[in-house]
Amino acid sequence: MPKQLRLTVSLLAAALVWAIAVRFQANPIIPGPVDVARGIWEILKRGLLLKYVVASLFRTTWGYLLGCATAIPLGLFLGWHKRWERAVSPLIRVFRPISPLAWIPFSILWFGLDDRAPIFLIFTATFLPMTETAINAVKNVSDVHICAGRNFGLSQREIILRVLYPAVAPHLIIGLRLSLGIAWLVVVAAEMIAVDSGLGFLIIDARNAGNRYDLVIAGMVLIGGIGLALDTGMRRLEQFRSLAWSRGNS
Repeated sequence: MPKQLRLTVSLLAAALVWAIAVRFQANPIIPGPVDVARGIWEILKRGLLLKYVVASLFRTTWGYLLGCATAIPLGLFLGWHKRWERAVSPLIRVFRPISPLAWIPFSILWFGLDDRAPIFLIFTATFLPMTETAINAVKNVSDVHICAGRNFGLSQREIILRVLYPAVAPHLIIGLRLSLGIAWLVVVAAEMIAVDSGLGFLIIDARNAGNRYDLVIAGMVLIGGIGLALDTGMRRLEQFRSLAWSRGNS
């Protein structure tokens, strides 16, 4: 069975189970799929659906790109220069377990209630995991490849460009995919507190404005669907043949 057909069948089966389950709930709180579909249509007609989706994707994109653009070069540098890595790694291990959401009070104080606050939170959610991923990617490069490059007379710059970068690319792609998932989770949580738009704001606003649980579930469905699309796109990057040569040498 093709993957798309399997996905369609799975979604239809889940919707059917959902529709049956809501009929047997003791307290009629959770709406059924038909009510949720009506809620999505309602916010679409009001012009809020596209606005909220674009707002969430905008914040995620900027925070994610800023985090990756700074973390990957830093991680590759630290992984290649062992002394620097030994000096900086303790700091990374200290800050790495701290949830990005713990920075919400500071982000509001520093940036106020606008887009910069969630962008900062997404940056923090992306930066440390990608730095650690880049460091580990360099460490996993086979010494055989480095020695072979040196035996062929490559300079250190040529080894970095022609051996190191192609070797770490598959590991970085996996880290990018995982970090994007984290970034998408963080933007939803941040929008419940720090801004007045986006899918996270839709959920909390629907809850506060008359217990519109159909819109709450609608926001959850949209978040899940967009998250699935983002993850699928990143997974396709892993299938590039040009990245496959070093996967067996991790």
